[in-house]
Amino acid sequence: MREIAVEQYIQMDNAVPVDVRSPIEFEECSIPGAVNVPLFTNEERVEIGTLYKREGSDAAKWRAMEIVSPKIPSMMQKIRDLKDDGFQPVIYCWRGGMRSKAVTTFITYAGVSIPRLIGGYRAYRQYILENTADLIPEKAVVLHGMTGVGKTDVLKVLSEKGYPVIDLEEMAGHRGSIFGSFGMGDGSTQKTFDALLYQALSEVKGSPYIIMEAESKRIGKAVQPDELLDTKKTGIHIDMFASMESRVQRILRDYVEPYHKEEWFKPKVDESLVFIKKRLKDTEIREQLDESAEAENYELFIKLLLEYYYDPRYAFKQHDYEGQFHHVNADDVEAAAQQIIHIIENQNAPVL
Repeated sequence: MREIAVEQYIQMDNAVPVDVRSPIEFEECSIPGAVNVPLFTNEERVEIGTLYKREGSDAAKWRAMEIVSPKIPSMMQKIRDLKDDGFQPVIYCWRGGMRSKAVTTFITYAGVSIPRLIGGYRAYRQYILENTADLIPEKAVVLHGMTGVGKTDVLKVLSEKGYPVIDLEEMAGHRGSIFGSFGMGDGSTQKTFDALLYQALSEVKGSPYIIMEAESKRIGKAVQPDELLDTKKTGIHIDMFASMESRVQRILRDYVEPYHKEEWFKPKVDESLVFIKKRLKDTEIREQLDESAEAENYELFIKLLLEYYYDPRYAFKQHDYEGQFHHVNADDVEAAAQQIIHIIENQNAPVL
């Protein structure tokens, strides 16, 4: 049986992690890019765990064998297909225990050499937590701006041009506002966020700087590491601005148009609005928000939120950062990206 350490896995170019844990474990956290080929369903895992507690290890192992035996051919074929497609599967479970050992043994007996990750996911997580800070460059280019100015759009343009972009909202599965989970699912767990951050930083390793948004420490369910926050505080700060009309249209495009026909959309708007109204003292504005939401006049609804809720809170956030702010008009995303590139060049941060 061939085994590799996390350090060896990290260095592999064509590795595909094969997670043999149950689907619920896989959904909570996994190595980025992993494929789930579970030994047990969620229900089977519970059954075996219960049997272990009630009747002991031997009874649990026997039942596990009964459950797994019919699945072996299809599981082995999925793993073999990855190898036939030119990838190097790497088998892992939670801590490199019985599940990954069993699958690796099966595939080895089938004549295919597949490595097993020593220590499993737990060893991988420990490794990335210990090494993430070392990957953070000394400089950061930080995009600031009120809600809807197009920070994410500009990041995408800069990324397409080959600049070292870190999209924290994408990693967190959350856009960072009260409505930030719209269309983003349940959001990333802390473990998933940490793994995606390590991967993203690895991909821009060697760059003297990274470009990112000025997100709060917590984004949805995830919390950024202090080392990243410290880098942002003293970075090159870009304050993006845009007209109210373009901001409203961007928010309509991103938050409303793709989802407004979904069953969950209107109830979620109402739920978020309850929270917002608790923070608004102006009775008239609260009534206007209620009326526009009820009428599904989302253009007016967004404009009211920007003017009376989000914008007044934005000025306070800039006090958390040090240094000069460069101002960039973001009505035109491509032009804004070019302005930011010019600022970076003038700040002597080498362009990749």
